[in-house]
Amino acid sequence: MNKLHKFTLIGLAPVALILSGCASGGGSRNASYIDSAGPNTIVSLDQINIQDWSNAADQMVQSMLDSGVLQRAPEQPAILVISRITNNTTQQVDIDELTKKIRVALNRSGKVVTTTTFGPAGQVEDPIARQTGELERFQSGDTATMPLPYFSLSGKLLENRAQAGRTKQVTYTFQLSLTEIKNGLAVWEDEVQITKQGERAAVGW
Repeated sequence: MNKLHKFTLIGLAPVALILSGCASGGGSRNASYIDSAGPNTIVSLDQINIQDWSNAADQMVQSMLDSGVLQRAPEQPAILVISRITNNTTQQVDIDELTKKIRVALNRSGKVVTTTTFGPAGQVEDPIARQTGELERFQSGDTATMPLPYFSLSGKLLENRAQAGRTKQVTYTFQLSLTEIKNGLAVWEDEVQITKQGERAAVGW
């Protein structure tokens, strides 16, 4: 092999590697879309997976709708505010993963509407809507207050871990309480437990 041919092969090698990487999708090799709540999702023992949030939210919403308590409000659909959901697990989790799914499902049911202009300790989800509503009422001379929520939804997220040999087990407990605000009575409560067991994370459930 003459020198010119050898230099040509050496120079083309990086180009061939780059083209090979592009053809195979680079770091996305074997990546594909799956159903977020389907059986091909990854099951982790050290964190709450997306299907765990979905399963808990679906069961909680169905339980609340089946109880019939939402129809007790004098005005329909009832107004509901999401109160404090306490995270008592060892993980740093975004509780909105749960509350947003519940809120969407409840609003779609037509039996309740959720408000974004009330929140625990005055921390509202949509401060612009709150301020604009108050300004419009002030400018128009409307002395009526904004519609007040009839129900408040609060809850806790708990975690329990156990291990036998190399087998690990973790149970996440999702607890929710629906309170009738005018009298402070809990008119509906439920909890959902999701338990996962294994030696390490795996695909499927």
